[in-house]
Amino acid sequence: MPKMKTKKGAAKRFKVRPSGEIKRSQAFKRHILTKKTTKNKRQLRGTTSVHANDMASVRAMLPYA
Repeated sequence: MPKMKTKKGAAKRFKVRPSGEIKRSQAFKRHILTKKTTKNKRQLRGTTSVHANDMASVRAMLPYA
């Protein structure tokens, strides 16, 4: 039986915290930033955790994380 493969695109986007939560970066911060307000861009900084509804699909992409 071969080993399971990690989805490399997901491995670059998600990290597992010691508590078991999966952290991700905020979306909507890459381009077309001129029409977004400074407050909006500031609040998109940093990371947040993956929603509970999406946790199973992210864990399936990261079998060894």
